[in-house]
Amino acid sequence: MLWFTVWTVLVLATLGGTFLLGRRLWRSALALGRELSRAADVAAQLADRVDELQAAAGTRETGPTLFADRDLLRARLAEVRAGAAGRKVEREERRAATRLRWRAYWT
Repeated sequence: MLWFTVWTVLVLATLGGTFLLGRRLWRSALALGRELSRAADVAAQLADRVDELQAAAGTRETGPTLFADRDLLRARLAEVRAGAAGRKVEREERRAATRLRWRAYWT
């Protein structure tokens, strides 16, 4: 009689644990499905946004410039260099400000 009670309790506990584990797995599977659905929606929105940005960017001529007008090329080079110089000045100002902030900790 004792062994029958022990085995009955073990079987019922196993069935209860199996039920709880199955319920948790089912709920996790449903949550995963919801997240995958949301991820698909976000990916679609991202693809639409990328298309919009590519359309807004337009096309730039990046082909060979061997026979292009030199005055246009020099003007474009001057624009690029001016932009780079401006970014260099801004970068140096940020670095100087950072050095001043860090120097406050060391003095």
